[in-house]
Amino acid sequence: MVTTAELVAFAPELSVAGTAFLVLLLDTFSREKRGGVSLAVAFAGVAVAFVATVFHMSIGTDTTAFAGTLAVDPFALFFGLAVLITTALVLLSSTEYMGRVYPERSESLTEYVALILFAATGMLLMASARSLVTAFIALELAALPSYALVAFAKDDRAGVEGGMKYFMLGAVSSAFLLYGISLVYGATGTFDFAGIAASVSAGDATGLAGLGALFVLVGLGFKIAAFPFHVWAPDAYTGAPTPVSAFLSSASKIAGFVLLFRVFTVALPTSLNWLLAVQVLAVLTMTYGNFAAAVQSSVKRMLAYSSIGHAGYVLIALAVFSSGGDDAALALGAGMSHLFVYAFMNTGAFLVVALIDDYWGVGYEFEDYAGIARKVPLIGVAMAVFMFSLAGLPTGGGFLSKLAVFAGAVRSGFWWLALIGVVNSALSLYYYSRVLRWMWIEEPGDGAPALDGRPVGIYTAILVAAVVTFGLLFAFEPVLSTAEEAASALLS
Repeated sequence: MVTTAELVAFAPELSVAGTAFLVLLLDTFSREKRGGVSLAVAFAGVAVAFVATVFHMSIGTDTTAFAGTLAVDPFALFFGLAVLITTALVLLSSTEYMGRVYPERSESLTEYVALILFAATGMLLMASARSLVTAFIALELAALPSYALVAFAKDDRAGVEGGMKYFMLGAVSSAFLLYGISLVYGATGTFDFAGIAASVSAGDATGLAGLGALFVLVGLGFKIAAFPFHVWAPDAYTGAPTPVSAFLSSASKIAGFVLLFRVFTVALPTSLNWLLAVQVLAVLTMTYGNFAAAVQSSVKRMLAYSSIGHAGYVLIALAVFSSGGDDAALALGAGMSHLFVYAFMNTGAFLVVALIDDYWGVGYEFEDYAGIARKVPLIGVAMAVFMFSLAGLPTGGGFLSKLAVFAGAVRSGFWWLALIGVVNSALSLYYYSRVLRWMWIEEPGDGAPALDGRPVGIYTAILVAAVVTFGLLFAFEPVLSTAEEAASALLS
């Protein structure tokens, strides 16, 4: 029986899910399509969830619910906060964006909002999962609306193609994940994370459980767009409405990592010999992502490949944690803090692309950005903060979060992983600075379009992301310490 305490503990998830249903009900019983009202209601629901999450973090909530299948602990709350922030920025930026870029889909704006909220609900539940069954259900709750969001502009061939690829490869990854879950269950006789760990530690069917762990790693590797399971990401991010690209490349990636962290730190110990696979995955992912981003001609596609590279940096934290050293909490906390900063700088960068490429209709190539920063200095400065912070330069929290990840690797004896990460960060500076060169230095052509309109929602979302990204350069310590405390609580 569900208790009041359990409902209070899951107030953030219930708020977001309840808002999604409320939005649909308002649309059903309204005589007119009121997309603006839906966005306002959705934003309010996310704000309530944010306040509830902060409240639980302030009182140190650490409990389980629903027969132990879900947990509300510092680990889940930390990542839940990042997911909610990203969702709020995306909803805020969608206010004018959807009406201008997809006027033919204005009557479907309510569905667009509901899909984002349902996906966010699944992501929040992924952070709380303590059972493989619950984890899979939450993952699919996040994934199914995401497929529809990518193909939201059903008359856009690139969007439909990206959505189809995302759906087909998502189905394959789910099959891998389910097969891995079945092997782990067959070896241990339980879906509970703690029960699985206890069974493996007792030496029961380690080989079969190890094979299952590799299949689970493959399935979750798809969700975080790790190489070579990334093939859906560039087309999905490029074809989707750009706020959706920001949502998937930030919130969806964060949710995928929180589930990956919880499964492989709690349920599947390193005795199952998956450590080498994670190390190889980290090296291949960050190297491929950065080299592929360096040769792109489209800014949006460059950011898509860049997000793959950042998945590789965060995988370093899992590989380093897996060493079982004294600095395990520091290593895991460093990866968590990088994901938190990434939510702001990556979302902000995609929203700048939404403004320039889609809203103003400037174009998608690097050359199309020529001189924009001199025409709109505020957006130019914001993009500089995002680009340099993503590259790891001291213009934002990305500098310190990357430093924490690399320092954790060195302290745990994985200096070579840190070295590869530093080399990849140096490479990323080439293509990130390339955007700024065109925006600030190059002269625009004679046929450059006028930058008509100053959408308040997109501007506000970009400026909030930029200010927070820059501010985290000076306020990173609370984020890192909170992440380390959450990691310590998880490992204990």
